[in-house]
Amino acid sequence: MTKVTAGQSVGIDDNPRKIGESFDEITAVGTNEREGLLANYHEAVQQFATGVTERESKTLIILALRSGLTSCLRFKERNRFMDFADCPGYRLWRFPSFPLLSLTVVLGLLFPFALWAQSSDSDSGSSSTFSGAAQIPSGQFPGQVQTSAQNPIFGSVPDAKPTPGVLQLTFGEAIERALRQNLAGLLSEYNTIEARGEKWKQLSDLLPNVNADVQEVRQKVSLQALGFNSSLFPGAKLPAVLGPFSYFDARASASQRLFDWKSIQKYRSSVIGENIAQYNLKDARDLVVLATGNTYLQAIAAAARVETAQAQVATAQALYKKATVQQQAGVAPAIDTLRAQVEYQTRQQQWIAATNDFAKQKISLARVVGLNPRQEFELASKTPYEAFPVPDLETSVQRAYSYRSDYKAAHDRLVAAQLERSSATAGYFPTLDLAANWGEIGAEPGDVLPTYAVFGTLNIPIFQGGKVHSDVLKAEASLRQAQAQMADVRAQIDQDVRNALLDLKSASDQVEVAQSSVNLAEQALTQSQDRFSAGVTDNLEVVQAQEAVATAHENLISSLYLHNLAKVSFARALGRAEEGVLEYLKGK
Repeated sequence: MTKVTAGQSVGIDDNPRKIGESFDEITAVGTNEREGLLANYHEAVQQFATGVTERESKTLIILALRSGLTSCLRFKERNRFMDFADCPGYRLWRFPSFPLLSLTVVLGLLFPFALWAQSSDSDSGSSSTFSGAAQIPSGQFPGQVQTSAQNPIFGSVPDAKPTPGVLQLTFGEAIERALRQNLAGLLSEYNTIEARGEKWKQLSDLLPNVNADVQEVRQKVSLQALGFNSSLFPGAKLPAVLGPFSYFDARASASQRLFDWKSIQKYRSSVIGENIAQYNLKDARDLVVLATGNTYLQAIAAAARVETAQAQVATAQALYKKATVQQQAGVAPAIDTLRAQVEYQTRQQQWIAATNDFAKQKISLARVVGLNPRQEFELASKTPYEAFPVPDLETSVQRAYSYRSDYKAAHDRLVAAQLERSSATAGYFPTLDLAANWGEIGAEPGDVLPTYAVFGTLNIPIFQGGKVHSDVLKAEASLRQAQAQMADVRAQIDQDVRNALLDLKSASDQVEVAQSSVNLAEQALTQSQDRFSAGVTDNLEVVQAQEAVATAHENLISSLYLHNLAKVSFARALGRAEEGVLEYLKGK
Protein backbone atom coordinates (compact mmCIF):
# COMPACT_ATOMS: atom_id res chain seq x y z
CA MET A 1 0.00 0.00 0.00
CA THR A 2 1.29 3.48 -0.89
CA LYS A 3 2.02 5.76 2.08
CA VAL A 4 1.03 9.40 1.58
CA THR A 5 3.61 11.99 2.60
CA ALA A 6 3.07 15.47 3.94
CA GLY A 7 3.91 17.01 0.61
CA GLN A 8 1.32 14.87 -1.15
CA SER A 9 -1.40 15.77 1.32
CA VAL A 10 -0.65 19.47 1.14
CA GLY A 11 -0.53 19.20 -2.65
CA ILE A 12 -4.20 18.25 -2.69
CA ASP A 13 -5.04 21.80 -1.67
CA ASP A 14 -2.12 23.81 -2.96
CA ASN A 15 -2.32 22.49 -6.55
CA PRO A 16 -5.87 21.42 -7.49
CA ARG A 17 -4.69 20.05 -10.87
CA LYS A 18 -3.00 17.21 -8.98
CA ILE A 19 -6.40 15.95 -7.81
CA GLY A 20 -6.90 14.21 -11.16
CA GLU A 21 -3.54 12.48 -10.73
CA SER A 22 -4.61 11.39 -7.24
CA PHE A 23 -7.81 10.02 -8.81
CA ASP A 24 -5.72 7.96 -11.26
CA GLU A 25 -3.60 6.56 -8.44
CA ILE A 26 -6.66 5.56 -6.40
CA THR A 27 -8.50 3.86 -9.27
CA ALA A 28 -5.42 1.82 -10.22
CA VAL A 29 -5.48 -0.31 -7.04
CA GLY A 30 -7.84 -2.84 -5.57
CA THR A 31 -10.79 -2.16 -3.29
CA ASN A 32 -8.98 -2.80 0.02
CA GLU A 33 -5.88 -0.87 -1.01
CA ARG A 34 -8.10 1.91 -2.31
CA GLU A 35 -9.73 2.46 1.09
CA GLY A 36 -6.33 2.33 2.79
CA LEU A 37 -4.94 4.89 0.38
CA LEU A 38 -7.84 7.26 1.08
CA ALA A 39 -7.33 6.72 4.81
CA ASN A 40 -3.64 7.64 4.43
CA TYR A 41 -4.61 10.79 2.59
CA HIS A 42 -6.99 11.71 5.41
CA GLU A 43 -4.37 10.94 8.09
CA ALA A 44 -1.77 13.12 6.35
CA VAL A 45 -4.26 15.95 6.07
CA GLN A 46 -5.06 15.85 9.79
CA GLN A 47 -1.36 15.69 10.68
CA PHE A 48 0.17 18.31 8.39
CA ALA A 49 -2.64 20.70 7.49
CA THR A 50 -2.52 23.96 9.47
CA GLY A 51 -5.64 25.81 10.50
CA VAL A 52 -9.30 24.93 10.52
CA THR A 53 -9.97 26.03 6.94
CA GLU A 54 -7.13 24.06 5.35
CA ARG A 55 -7.83 20.86 7.29
CA GLU A 56 -11.58 20.86 6.67
CA SER A 57 -11.30 21.82 2.99
CA LYS A 58 -8.83 19.00 2.25
CA THR A 59 -11.00 16.53 4.15
CA LEU A 60 -14.04 17.47 2.04
CA ILE A 61 -11.97 17.11 -1.13
CA ILE A 62 -11.04 13.56 -0.06
CA LEU A 63 -14.71 12.82 0.58
CA ALA A 64 -15.50 14.15 -2.89
CA LEU A 65 -12.83 11.84 -4.33
CA ARG A 66 -14.42 8.87 -2.58
CA SER A 67 -17.87 9.85 -3.86
CA GLY A 68 -16.62 10.28 -7.43
CA LEU A 69 -14.72 7.02 -7.19
CA THR A 70 -17.85 5.15 -6.07
CA SER A 71 -19.92 6.52 -8.95
CA CYS A 72 -17.22 5.58 -11.46
CA LEU A 73 -16.97 2.03 -10.10
CA ARG A 74 -20.73 1.62 -10.50
CA PHE A 75 -20.44 3.02 -14.03
CA LYS A 76 -17.73 0.43 -14.73
CA GLU A 77 -19.92 -2.44 -13.42
CA ARG A 78 -22.82 -1.42 -15.67
CA ASN A 79 -20.60 -0.88 -18.71
CA ARG A 80 -17.96 -3.59 -18.55
CA PHE A 81 -16.63 -2.94 -22.03
CA MET A 82 -16.06 0.80 -21.48
CA ASP A 83 -12.88 2.38 -20.17
CA PHE A 84 -12.57 4.15 -16.83
CA ALA A 85 -11.78 7.39 -18.67
CA ASP A 86 -15.35 7.41 -20.08
CA CYS A 87 -16.80 7.88 -16.57
CA PRO A 88 -18.45 11.35 -16.31
CA GLY A 89 -17.07 11.88 -12.79
CA TYR A 90 -13.59 11.02 -13.99
CA ARG A 91 -13.90 13.49 -16.83
CA LEU A 92 -14.95 16.22 -14.40
CA TRP A 93 -11.96 15.61 -12.15
CA ARG A 94 -9.63 15.60 -15.14
CA PHE A 95 -11.14 18.86 -16.46
CA PRO A 96 -8.53 21.56 -15.60
CA SER A 97 -10.90 24.04 -13.98
CA PHE A 98 -13.13 21.62 -12.07
CA PRO A 99 -10.80 20.93 -9.09
CA LEU A 100 -10.19 24.65 -8.65
CA LEU A 101 -13.94 25.35 -8.89
CA SER A 102 -14.66 22.61 -6.34
CA LEU A 103 -12.04 23.98 -4.00
CA THR A 104 -13.50 27.48 -4.33
CA VAL A 105 -16.97 26.22 -3.43
CA VAL A 106 -15.61 24.29 -0.46
CA LEU A 107 -13.69 27.28 0.87
CA GLY A 108 -16.75 29.49 0.38
CA LEU A 109 -18.83 27.11 2.49
CA LEU A 110 -16.14 26.87 5.15
CA PHE A 111 -15.30 30.58 5.36
CA PRO A 112 -18.07 31.50 7.89
CA PHE A 113 -17.05 28.58 10.09
CA ALA A 114 -13.35 29.50 9.92
CA LEU A 115 -14.13 33.14 10.68
CA TRP A 116 -16.18 32.11 13.72
CA ALA A 117 -13.38 29.82 14.93
CA GLN A 118 -10.73 32.53 14.57
CA SER A 119 -12.89 35.08 16.36
CA SER A 120 -13.50 32.61 19.16
CA ASP A 121 -9.77 31.94 19.47
CA SER A 122 -8.96 35.65 19.48
CA ASP A 123 -11.62 36.36 22.10
CA SER A 124 -10.32 33.64 24.38
CA GLY A 125 -6.73 34.77 23.88
CA SER A 126 -7.50 38.38 24.64
CA SER A 127 -9.47 37.50 27.76
CA SER A 128 -6.72 35.27 29.12
CA THR A 129 -3.73 37.52 28.45
CA PHE A 130 -4.48 41.00 27.18
CA SER A 131 -0.92 42.21 27.65
CA GLY A 132 0.39 39.78 25.06
CA ALA A 133 -2.03 40.76 22.32
CA ALA A 134 -0.56 42.32 19.23
CA GLN A 135 -1.24 46.02 18.91
CA ILE A 136 -1.88 47.61 15.51
CA PRO A 137 0.70 50.35 14.87
CA SER A 138 -0.86 53.75 14.51
CA GLY A 139 1.06 54.35 11.31
CA GLN A 140 -0.70 51.42 9.61
CA PHE A 141 -4.13 53.01 9.41
CA PRO A 142 -4.97 53.96 5.81
CA GLY A 143 -4.67 57.66 5.08
CA GLN A 144 -3.03 58.52 8.40
CA VAL A 145 -0.29 61.15 8.06
CA GLN A 146 2.82 61.11 10.24
CA THR A 147 2.97 64.06 12.61
CA SER A 148 5.65 66.00 14.47
CA ALA A 149 4.54 64.26 17.68
CA GLN A 150 5.81 60.98 16.17
CA ASN A 151 8.93 62.53 14.64
CA PRO A 152 9.88 66.24 14.75
CA ILE A 153 11.22 66.00 11.20
CA PHE A 154 7.61 66.05 9.95
CA GLY A 155 6.95 69.37 11.72
CA SER A 156 8.11 72.94 11.36
CA VAL A 157 7.61 76.51 12.55
CA PRO A 158 5.46 77.92 9.71
CA ASP A 159 5.59 81.44 8.35
CA ALA A 160 3.41 83.90 10.23
CA LYS A 161 1.75 85.21 7.06
CA PRO A 162 1.45 83.87 3.52
CA THR A 163 3.15 85.75 0.72
CA PRO A 164 0.86 87.33 -1.89
CA GLY A 165 0.17 85.36 -5.04
CA VAL A 166 1.23 81.83 -5.92
CA LEU A 167 4.72 80.87 -4.71
CA GLN A 168 6.89 79.03 -7.23
CA LEU A 169 8.69 76.58 -4.95
CA THR A 170 11.80 74.98 -6.43
CA PHE A 171 13.58 71.96 -5.00
CA GLY A 172 16.50 74.08 -3.77
CA GLU A 173 14.19 76.65 -2.13
CA ALA A 174 12.32 73.88 -0.36
CA ILE A 175 15.60 72.57 1.06
CA GLU A 176 16.65 76.05 2.21
CA ARG A 177 13.31 76.72 3.88
CA ALA A 178 13.35 73.39 5.66
CA LEU A 179 16.87 73.98 6.98
CA ARG A 180 15.66 77.26 8.49
CA GLN A 181 12.24 76.23 9.79
CA ASN A 182 12.01 72.47 10.17
CA LEU A 183 11.32 71.45 13.76
CA ALA A 184 14.00 68.74 13.93
CA GLY A 185 16.70 71.20 12.85
CA LEU A 186 15.53 73.87 15.28
CA LEU A 187 15.43 71.46 18.22
CA SER A 188 18.94 70.24 17.42
CA GLU A 189 20.15 73.83 17.24
CA TYR A 190 18.68 74.55 20.66
CA ASN A 191 20.38 71.43 21.98
CA THR A 192 23.75 72.89 20.98
CA ILE A 193 22.98 76.00 23.06
CA GLU A 194 22.11 73.77 26.00
CA ALA A 195 25.40 71.87 25.58
CA ARG A 196 27.28 75.16 25.52
CA GLY A 197 25.63 76.14 28.79
CA GLU A 198 26.65 72.83 30.36
CA LYS A 199 30.25 73.49 29.31
CA TRP A 200 30.28 76.88 31.05
CA LYS A 201 28.72 75.34 34.14
CA GLN A 202 31.55 72.81 34.42
CA LEU A 203 34.15 75.48 33.72
CA SER A 204 32.86 77.62 36.59
CA ASP A 205 34.09 75.00 39.09
CA LEU A 206 37.65 75.58 37.86
CA LEU A 207 37.62 79.39 37.67
CA PRO A 208 38.09 81.80 40.62
CA ASN A 209 35.03 83.10 42.42
CA VAL A 210 35.38 86.74 43.49
CA ASN A 211 32.86 88.58 45.65
CA ALA A 212 32.61 91.97 47.36
CA ASP A 213 30.33 92.97 50.20
CA VAL A 214 29.77 96.06 52.32
CA GLN A 215 27.92 95.91 55.63
CA GLU A 216 26.97 98.25 58.44
CA VAL A 217 26.16 96.39 61.68
CA ARG A 218 24.55 97.62 64.88
CA GLN A 219 23.78 95.01 67.50
CA LYS A 220 23.26 94.20 71.16
CA VAL A 221 24.65 90.94 72.57
CA SER A 222 23.34 88.95 75.56
CA LEU A 223 26.32 87.71 77.56
CA GLN A 224 24.19 85.32 79.58
CA ALA A 225 22.98 83.66 76.42
CA LEU A 226 26.60 83.20 75.39
CA GLY A 227 27.46 81.58 78.76
CA PHE A 228 29.23 84.49 80.44
CA ASN A 229 27.99 84.67 84.05
CA SER A 230 29.32 85.22 87.58
CA SER A 231 30.16 81.54 88.08
CA LEU A 232 32.83 81.79 85.43
CA PHE A 233 34.34 84.92 86.85
CA PRO A 234 33.96 84.89 90.67
CA GLY A 235 33.91 88.32 92.17
CA ALA A 236 33.44 90.03 88.85
CA LYS A 237 30.24 91.80 88.02
CA LEU A 238 29.34 91.17 84.38
CA PRO A 239 26.58 93.03 82.62
CA ALA A 240 23.72 90.93 81.33
CA VAL A 241 23.75 92.69 77.94
CA LEU A 242 26.65 94.14 76.02
CA GLY A 243 25.95 97.08 73.77
CA PRO A 244 24.45 98.42 71.74
CA PHE A 245 27.49 98.87 69.53
CA SER A 246 28.08 99.14 65.78
CA TYR A 247 30.80 98.54 63.18
CA PHE A 248 31.35 99.01 59.43
CA ASP A 249 33.02 96.38 57.17
CA ALA A 250 33.88 96.64 53.44
CA ARG A 251 35.58 93.48 52.14
CA ALA A 252 36.52 91.61 48.97
CA SER A 253 36.85 87.80 48.96
CA ALA A 254 38.12 85.27 46.46
CA SER A 255 38.23 81.48 46.30
CA GLN A 256 40.02 79.17 43.89
CA ARG A 257 40.05 75.39 43.57
CA LEU A 258 43.72 74.71 42.90
CA PHE A 259 43.37 71.01 42.18
CA ASP A 260 40.25 68.92 41.51
CA TRP A 261 40.79 66.17 38.98
CA LYS A 262 37.10 65.28 38.95
CA SER A 263 36.10 68.80 37.92
CA ILE A 264 38.86 68.92 35.31
CA GLN A 265 37.66 65.72 33.66
CA LYS A 266 34.04 66.85 33.81
CA TYR A 267 34.96 70.04 32.01
CA ARG A 268 36.80 68.12 29.32
CA SER A 269 33.79 65.88 28.89
CA SER A 270 31.49 68.91 28.56
CA VAL A 271 33.74 70.30 25.79
CA ILE A 272 33.35 67.01 23.93
CA GLY A 273 29.62 67.19 24.65
CA GLU A 274 29.39 70.50 22.84
CA ASN A 275 31.15 68.95 19.84
CA ILE A 276 28.67 66.06 19.94
CA ALA A 277 25.78 68.53 19.87
CA GLN A 278 27.31 70.22 16.82
CA TYR A 279 27.66 66.88 15.04
CA ASN A 280 24.09 65.98 15.96
CA LEU A 281 22.96 69.29 14.48
CA LYS A 282 24.77 68.50 11.24
CA ASP A 283 23.25 65.03 11.18
CA ALA A 284 19.78 66.46 11.84
CA ARG A 285 20.20 68.89 8.95
CA ASP A 286 21.12 65.98 6.67
CA LEU A 287 17.98 64.16 7.78
CA VAL A 288 15.94 67.30 7.13
CA VAL A 289 17.35 67.41 3.59
CA LEU A 290 16.49 63.74 3.11
CA ALA A 291 12.94 64.15 4.42
CA THR A 292 12.35 67.32 2.40
CA GLY A 293 13.77 65.79 -0.76
CA ASN A 294 11.64 62.69 -0.34
CA THR A 295 8.48 64.74 0.27
CA TYR A 296 9.17 67.02 -2.71
CA LEU A 297 9.83 64.04 -4.98
CA GLN A 298 6.63 62.38 -3.79
CA ALA A 299 4.73 65.55 -4.67
CA ILE A 300 6.33 65.58 -8.14
CA ALA A 301 5.34 61.95 -8.66
CA ALA A 302 1.79 62.73 -7.51
CA ALA A 303 1.62 65.63 -9.98
CA ALA A 304 2.81 63.34 -12.77
CA ARG A 305 0.12 60.81 -11.85
CA VAL A 306 -2.51 63.55 -12.12
CA GLU A 307 -1.28 64.53 -15.59
CA THR A 308 -1.16 60.90 -16.71
CA ALA A 309 -4.63 60.24 -15.32
CA GLN A 310 -6.00 63.27 -17.18
CA ALA A 311 -4.55 62.01 -20.45
CA GLN A 312 -5.99 58.56 -19.84
CA VAL A 313 -9.42 60.06 -19.08
CA ALA A 314 -9.31 61.95 -22.37
CA THR A 315 -8.32 58.80 -24.27
CA ALA A 316 -11.03 56.71 -22.60
CA GLN A 317 -13.62 59.43 -23.26
CA ALA A 318 -12.74 59.54 -26.95
CA LEU A 319 -13.00 55.75 -27.17
CA TYR A 320 -16.36 55.82 -25.41
CA LYS A 321 -17.72 58.42 -27.81
CA LYS A 322 -16.47 56.42 -30.79
CA ALA A 323 -18.07 53.22 -29.47
CA THR A 324 -21.36 55.08 -28.93
CA VAL A 325 -21.35 56.41 -32.48
CA GLN A 326 -20.58 52.97 -33.92
CA GLN A 327 -23.35 51.37 -31.87
CA GLN A 328 -25.85 53.96 -33.06
CA ALA A 329 -24.70 53.28 -36.62
CA GLY A 330 -25.26 49.58 -36.08
CA VAL A 331 -21.69 48.52 -36.78
CA ALA A 332 -20.69 47.72 -33.18
CA PRO A 333 -22.48 45.73 -30.44
CA ALA A 334 -23.72 47.28 -27.21
CA ILE A 335 -21.12 45.40 -25.20
CA ASP A 336 -18.40 47.54 -26.81
CA THR A 337 -20.12 50.72 -25.64
CA LEU A 338 -20.64 49.30 -22.16
CA ARG A 339 -17.03 48.18 -21.93
CA ALA A 340 -15.79 51.60 -23.06
CA GLN A 341 -18.04 53.36 -20.54
CA VAL A 342 -16.71 51.21 -17.71
CA GLU A 343 -13.14 51.98 -18.76
CA TYR A 344 -13.95 55.70 -18.96
CA GLN A 345 -15.43 55.80 -15.46
CA THR A 346 -12.52 53.77 -14.08
CA ARG A 347 -10.08 56.34 -15.44
CA GLN A 348 -12.19 59.14 -13.96
CA GLN A 349 -12.04 57.46 -10.55
CA GLN A 350 -8.26 57.12 -10.80
CA TRP A 351 -7.95 60.77 -11.78
CA ILE A 352 -10.04 61.85 -8.76
CA ALA A 353 -7.91 59.73 -6.42
CA ALA A 354 -4.67 61.04 -7.97
CA THR A 355 -5.83 64.64 -7.61
CA ASN A 356 -6.68 64.11 -3.95
CA ASP A 357 -3.34 62.42 -3.29
CA PHE A 358 -1.47 65.30 -4.95
CA ALA A 359 -3.26 67.85 -2.77
CA LYS A 360 -2.32 65.91 0.36
CA GLN A 361 1.30 65.60 -0.76
CA LYS A 362 1.45 69.39 -1.15
CA ILE A 363 0.11 69.81 2.39
CA SER A 364 2.78 67.44 3.73
CA LEU A 365 5.49 69.32 1.83
CA ALA A 366 4.29 72.68 3.17
CA ARG A 367 4.33 71.23 6.69
CA VAL A 368 7.91 69.97 6.37
CA VAL A 369 9.39 73.15 4.87
CA GLY A 370 7.46 75.60 7.09
CA LEU A 371 5.08 77.28 4.65
CA ASN A 372 2.02 79.06 5.99
CA PRO A 373 -0.99 76.69 5.84
CA ARG A 374 -2.81 79.21 3.62
CA GLN A 375 0.12 79.72 1.27
CA GLU A 376 -0.65 78.87 -2.37
CA PHE A 377 2.33 77.36 -4.16
CA GLU A 378 3.30 75.33 -7.19
CA LEU A 379 6.15 72.92 -7.77
CA ALA A 380 8.64 74.72 -9.96
CA SER A 381 11.11 71.81 -10.31
CA LYS A 382 10.29 68.72 -12.35
CA THR A 383 13.60 66.84 -11.75
CA PRO A 384 13.79 65.00 -15.09
CA TYR A 385 15.83 61.85 -15.42
CA GLU A 386 19.58 62.41 -15.23
CA ALA A 387 21.91 59.43 -15.48
CA PHE A 388 24.11 58.96 -12.44
CA PRO A 389 27.23 56.77 -12.56
CA VAL A 390 27.32 54.29 -9.69
CA PRO A 391 30.46 54.98 -7.56
CA ASP A 392 32.85 52.38 -6.20
CA LEU A 393 31.73 50.67 -2.98
CA GLU A 394 34.97 50.85 -0.99
CA THR A 395 35.60 54.46 -1.93
CA SER A 396 32.06 55.42 -0.96
CA VAL A 397 32.30 53.65 2.39
CA GLN A 398 35.56 55.39 3.27
CA ARG A 399 34.10 58.74 2.27
CA ALA A 400 31.10 58.06 4.48
CA TYR A 401 33.33 57.30 7.47
CA SER A 402 35.07 60.65 6.98
CA TYR A 403 31.91 62.70 6.33
CA ARG A 404 29.12 61.19 8.41
CA SER A 405 28.29 63.39 11.39
CA ASP A 406 26.63 60.59 13.33
CA TYR A 407 29.86 58.58 13.12
CA LYS A 408 31.88 61.54 14.41
CA ALA A 409 29.31 62.06 17.17
CA ALA A 410 29.55 58.39 18.16
CA HIS A 411 33.35 58.66 18.31
CA ASP A 412 33.21 61.76 20.50
CA ARG A 413 30.53 60.16 22.63
CA LEU A 414 32.98 57.34 23.32
CA VAL A 415 35.71 59.83 24.27
CA ALA A 416 33.27 61.69 26.55
CA ALA A 417 32.32 58.42 28.24
CA GLN A 418 36.00 57.69 28.91
CA LEU A 419 36.42 61.12 30.49
CA GLU A 420 33.29 60.59 32.59
CA ARG A 421 34.70 57.33 33.90
CA SER A 422 37.98 59.09 34.75
CA SER A 423 35.97 61.81 36.49
CA ALA A 424 34.06 59.24 38.53
CA THR A 425 37.30 57.53 39.59
CA ALA A 426 38.69 60.93 40.63
CA GLY A 427 36.16 60.97 43.45
CA TYR A 428 38.78 59.08 45.47
CA PHE A 429 41.39 61.83 44.93
CA PRO A 430 42.03 64.77 47.33
CA THR A 431 41.22 68.36 46.42
CA LEU A 432 43.08 71.58 47.24
CA ASP A 433 41.29 74.93 47.74
CA LEU A 434 42.54 78.44 48.41
CA ALA A 435 40.44 81.31 49.82
CA ALA A 436 41.36 84.88 50.83
CA ASN A 437 39.68 88.13 51.82
CA TRP A 438 40.82 91.72 52.36
CA GLY A 439 38.89 94.72 53.65
CA GLU A 440 38.55 97.59 56.07
CA ILE A 441 36.59 97.43 59.30
CA GLY A 442 35.88 100.02 62.00
CA ALA A 443 33.29 101.62 64.21
CA GLU A 444 32.13 103.86 61.38
CA PRO A 445 33.07 104.40 57.70
CA GLY A 446 35.50 107.25 58.56
CA ASP A 447 37.31 105.24 61.21
CA VAL A 448 38.43 101.91 59.71
CA LEU A 449 41.51 99.69 59.71
CA PRO A 450 42.61 97.26 56.98
CA THR A 451 42.42 93.50 57.70
CA TYR A 452 42.87 90.33 55.63
CA ALA A 453 42.78 86.53 55.87
CA VAL A 454 44.17 83.69 53.73
CA PHE A 455 42.97 80.05 53.95
CA GLY A 456 44.35 76.92 52.33
CA THR A 457 42.31 73.68 52.54
CA LEU A 458 43.33 70.15 51.61
CA ASN A 459 40.28 67.86 51.50
CA ILE A 460 41.13 64.12 51.69
CA PRO A 461 38.13 61.79 51.16
CA ILE A 462 38.19 58.79 53.50
CA PHE A 463 34.71 57.27 53.40
CA GLN A 464 31.80 58.58 51.37
CA GLY A 465 29.26 55.82 51.80
CA GLY A 466 29.89 54.09 48.44
CA LYS A 467 28.93 57.15 46.37
CA VAL A 468 32.15 57.12 44.35
CA HIS A 469 31.82 53.39 43.70
CA SER A 470 28.31 53.86 42.33
CA ASP A 471 29.51 56.70 40.10
CA VAL A 472 32.28 54.47 38.73
CA LEU A 473 29.84 51.64 37.98
CA LYS A 474 27.46 53.96 36.12
CA ALA A 475 30.30 55.53 34.16
CA GLU A 476 31.64 52.11 33.20
CA ALA A 477 28.20 51.07 31.95
CA SER A 478 27.92 54.27 29.92
CA LEU A 479 31.36 53.61 28.43
CA ARG A 480 30.38 50.13 27.30
CA GLN A 481 27.18 51.47 25.80
CA ALA A 482 29.17 54.07 23.87
CA GLN A 483 31.52 51.37 22.59
CA ALA A 484 28.60 49.25 21.40
CA GLN A 485 26.93 52.25 19.76
CA MET A 486 30.17 53.16 18.01
CA ALA A 487 30.43 49.69 16.47
CA ASP A 488 26.76 49.75 15.51
CA VAL A 489 27.00 53.14 13.79
CA ARG A 490 29.99 51.97 11.79
CA ALA A 491 28.08 48.90 10.62
CA GLN A 492 25.01 51.04 9.90
CA ILE A 493 27.03 53.36 7.68
CA ASP A 494 28.32 50.39 5.71
CA GLN A 495 24.75 49.12 5.32
CA ASP A 496 23.43 52.55 4.27
CA VAL A 497 26.08 52.95 1.58
CA ARG A 498 25.55 49.44 0.22
CA ASN A 499 21.78 49.90 0.13
CA ALA A 500 22.11 53.29 -1.56
CA LEU A 501 24.40 51.90 -4.28
CA LEU A 502 22.07 48.96 -4.89
CA ASP A 503 19.09 51.32 -5.12
CA LEU A 504 20.97 53.55 -7.56
CA LYS A 505 21.76 50.65 -9.88
CA SER A 506 18.29 49.11 -9.62
CA ALA A 507 16.44 52.40 -10.07
CA SER A 508 18.53 53.33 -13.11
CA ASP A 509 17.76 50.00 -14.75
CA GLN A 510 14.07 50.35 -13.88
CA VAL A 511 13.89 53.78 -15.51
CA GLU A 512 15.36 52.44 -18.76
CA VAL A 513 12.94 49.50 -18.85
CA ALA A 514 9.97 51.70 -17.88
CA GLN A 515 10.73 54.23 -20.63
CA SER A 516 10.87 51.45 -23.20
CA SER A 517 7.65 49.94 -21.84
CA VAL A 518 5.83 53.27 -22.17
CA ASN A 519 6.86 53.59 -25.82
CA LEU A 520 5.81 50.03 -26.62
CA ALA A 521 2.50 50.34 -24.76
CA GLU A 522 1.62 53.58 -26.56
CA GLN A 523 2.42 51.99 -29.91
CA ALA A 524 0.23 49.02 -29.05
CA LEU A 525 -2.60 51.38 -28.04
CA THR A 526 -2.34 53.28 -31.32
CA GLN A 527 -2.46 50.07 -33.34
CA SER A 528 -5.39 48.67 -31.37
CA GLN A 529 -7.33 51.93 -31.88
CA ASP A 530 -6.67 51.73 -35.62
CA ARG A 531 -7.82 48.12 -35.70
CA PHE A 532 -10.97 49.00 -33.79
CA SER A 533 -11.72 51.95 -36.10
CA ALA A 534 -11.26 49.68 -39.12
CA GLY A 535 -13.65 47.13 -37.65
CA VAL A 536 -11.03 44.40 -37.50
CA THR A 537 -11.57 43.80 -33.77
CA ASP A 538 -13.80 44.87 -30.92
CA ASN A 539 -12.76 47.40 -28.30
CA LEU A 540 -11.66 44.76 -25.79
CA GLU A 541 -8.24 44.92 -27.37
CA VAL A 542 -8.26 48.72 -27.00
CA VAL A 543 -9.27 48.54 -23.34
CA GLN A 544 -6.48 46.07 -22.65
CA ALA A 545 -4.03 48.38 -24.42
CA GLN A 546 -5.24 51.29 -22.28
CA GLU A 547 -4.61 49.24 -19.15
CA ALA A 548 -1.11 48.45 -20.39
CA VAL A 549 -0.40 52.14 -21.05
CA ALA A 550 -1.66 53.12 -17.59
CA THR A 551 0.52 50.46 -15.97
CA ALA A 552 3.55 51.50 -18.01
CA HIS A 553 3.15 55.17 -17.07
CA GLU A 554 2.72 54.29 -13.40
CA ASN A 555 5.88 52.18 -13.52
CA LEU A 556 7.77 55.04 -15.17
CA ILE A 557 6.61 57.55 -12.56
CA SER A 558 7.53 55.20 -9.72
CA SER A 559 10.93 54.38 -11.21
CA LEU A 560 11.77 58.08 -11.74
CA TYR A 561 10.79 58.82 -8.15
CA LEU A 562 12.88 55.91 -6.86
CA HIS A 563 15.86 56.95 -8.99
CA ASN A 564 15.86 60.54 -7.71
CA LEU A 565 15.21 59.36 -4.15
CA ALA A 566 18.16 56.98 -4.46
CA LYS A 567 20.39 59.95 -5.28
CA VAL A 568 19.18 61.83 -2.20
CA SER A 569 19.62 58.71 -0.07
CA PHE A 570 23.13 58.24 -1.42
CA ALA A 571 24.00 61.82 -0.48
CA ARG A 572 22.65 61.14 3.01
CA ALA A 573 24.56 57.84 3.23
CA LEU A 574 27.79 59.73 2.48
CA GLY A 575 26.96 62.42 5.04
CA ARG A 576 26.83 65.16 2.39
CA ALA A 577 23.11 65.59 1.94
CA GLU A 578 23.13 69.31 2.66
CA GLU A 579 26.03 70.02 0.29
CA GLY A 580 25.63 67.40 -2.44
CA VAL A 581 21.94 66.67 -2.96
CA LEU A 582 21.45 69.32 -5.65
CA GLU A 583 24.60 68.16 -7.47
CA TYR A 584 23.54 64.51 -7.37
CA LEU A 585 20.08 65.30 -8.72
CA LYS A 586 21.82 66.91 -11.72
CA GLY A 587 23.76 63.68 -12.27
CA LYS A 588 27.14 65.00 -11.07
